[in-house]
Amino acid sequence: MAKALTNGAQPMGAVAVREGIYRTIVDAAPDGATEFFHGYTYSAHPAACAAGLATLKIYETERLFAKGRELSDYFQDAMFALQELPVVADVRGQGLLAGVEVKPGKAPGMRGAELQAKLFDRGLHLKTTGDVAIVAPAFIAGRAEIDQMSAILRDALAEY
Repeated sequence: MAKALTNGAQPMGAVAVREGIYRTIVDAAPDGATEFFHGYTYSAHPAACAAGLATLKIYETERLFAKGRELSDYFQDAMFALQELPVVADVRGQGLLAGVEVKPGKAPGMRGAELQAKLFDRGLHLKTTGDVAIVAPAFIAGRAEIDQMSAILRDALAEY
């Protein structure tokens, strides 16, 4: 994981696994071996750690996770409403993350790339992976931003 650790203000990444996976790796390692190596040249850089701590403070004081949970149903409803468009093959999501899959064009991934460019020209920057548009509003987003994102996405998808 990376981006949300410092709000993108400073490069920082982390590895996290649930206890069962961690125990399996650690218990299978030979004695004295590094069980779960994941350190790199800039691991635990002081500037990145400071940015991470500041970001955590913002998450707490501005209740961004709670606000995200409160907005989740509204966001998911807006994304799943796109299923009615003929070009949409599937919509899936959880929390403030959704994937809107479009039916392939001339070749797999082509329509997704075209959609990404079309959305960018309209002021909505989404990543597409193959023919799936990844929609992940910022934690500071509200209903107005969700409405704006879904309207731009709907208009672009309606052109197919």
